Amino acid sequence: MNNKEYTTKQEQLARFAKALGHPARVAIMEFLIKQDNCFFGDIHEVLPIAKATVSQHLKELKDAGLIQGEIETPKVKYCINRENWKIASMLFNEFFGQCVCKKESCCG
Repeated sequence: MNNKEYTTKQEQLARFAKALGHPARVAIMEFLIKQDNCFFGDIHEVLPIAKATVSQHLKELKDAGLIQGEIETPKVKYCINRENWKIASMLFNEFFGQCVCKKESCCG
């Protein structure tokens, strides 16, 4: 049997990373993290994001589980999915906290 499957953690980390792979989505997340409640309204009015692409970015974040709420007009309200945000934080911390080469240059 060929065991070349990715782990659940690897797949989840990749999904979160893909969702955060655009500066507009990072800006949306940073904005929502600072909110006390769900955000109501058009995020393009508070961030430098084109109105035409806002729903696409929100959909990507929602599909990845990083935000929750209603992203389709007229019921626009959304916020951070705190449970998944904690999972993403843990996965990224584990990933970036892995030991790296102790030499000055790993390839040298």
